Amino acid sequence: MAEDAGYIKYFPVSWEELHRNGRALAWRLMELGPFEGIVAVTRGGLVPAAIVARELDIRHIDTVCIAAYRDDKSVGEVNIIKGLDIPNKGKGWLIVDDLVDSGITAKYVRDMIPEAHFATLYAKPKGRPRVDTFITEVSQDTWILFPWDQAPSFAKPIVEEKQS
Repeated sequence: MAEDAGYIKYFPVSWEELHRNGRALAWRLMELGPFEGIVAVTRGGLVPAAIVARELDIRHIDTVCIAAYRDDKSVGEVNIIKGLDIPNKGKGWLIVDDLVDSGITAKYVRDMIPEAHFATLYAKPKGRPRVDTFITEVSQDTWILFPWDQAPSFAKPIVEEKQS
């Protein structure tokens, strides 16, 4: 459960909201480009990177594959599954991820390509200093439920939840 890792709030994001925020991110990045390419941080950065790539007409997309979360949603040991071979320390490149949380994953990516511009849809206070551009800030104790983490189900009326 997310509560085990200190998350007490949930912030559900719909596909429409994710797409809207991806386009908003592209608007902010447009004046900073052009970019030679995008590095998507997998897995969460794949969908936002695709949206940004479309909106900015970027065809060169690479991935850096990193795993840091444990099953209980806490941050564990960072596992670099696939690194990068980007020239010039990433100068002229754009890193895209869905979220910067603790900043641990972002630190590893920054160390690989320190000159790249780092952009995320969502940022939490601990990780925010590691990114250059983001759309929405959420509190550190909030777990963001991305569309790929959700399924439609019955929701109790608020009055019933309060009685529990």
